[in-house]
Amino acid sequence: MVDIKQYVKNAGDKMEDAITHLDEQLAHIRAGKANPKILDGIKVSYYGSLTPLSNVATVTTPDAKTILITPWEKPLIKDIEKAIMNSEVGITPENNGEIIRLGIPPLTEERRRTLAKQSGHAAESAKISVRNARRDAIELLKKSVKEGVPEDVEKDAEAEVQKIHDKFIKKVDELYAAKEKEIMTV
Repeated sequence: MVDIKQYVKNAGDKMEDAITHLDEQLAHIRAGKANPKILDGIKVSYYGSLTPLSNVATVTTPDAKTILITPWEKPLIKDIEKAIMNSEVGITPENNGEIIRLGIPPLTEERRRTLAKQSGHAAESAKISVRNARRDAIELLKKSVKEGVPEDVEKDAEAEVQKIHDKFIKKVDELYAAKEKEIMTV
């Protein structure tokens, strides 16, 4: 009996991980508004090693169209600027010697569609992960019947896994719909 509950719990945990991953992926997609998370992947050369930007500077958003980067050490400003230029962010930094300012340009209609499509692919990957977790759990449950677990218990657990699956698929759809709306809103 304990194994059955563990299978269901593990499936739920895997589905939760898929949602968390999707949330992170969608946060990195630039939607025309200033979001410090778009800089999360940027690494800066700091004393000979590549360090995440957030570990060497303060990143803030004073308004919806601007990201301010304040380095903790003034000599780093050139390295930070170079790292942003070499990244896939696609925004040219403005450096005034003290801070770096990133002006978020308005998105073109074509770019909005591309970003919405990219969000859709991320959502579909999350759905696939959720479905795989459900499939794996159901396979384990079916094997447990051969090991002596009553069939009605296995069917109830299968129904519970399906319920959890449906809940997480709905959550993926909600996250995607919210991101698509954010991207497509001018």
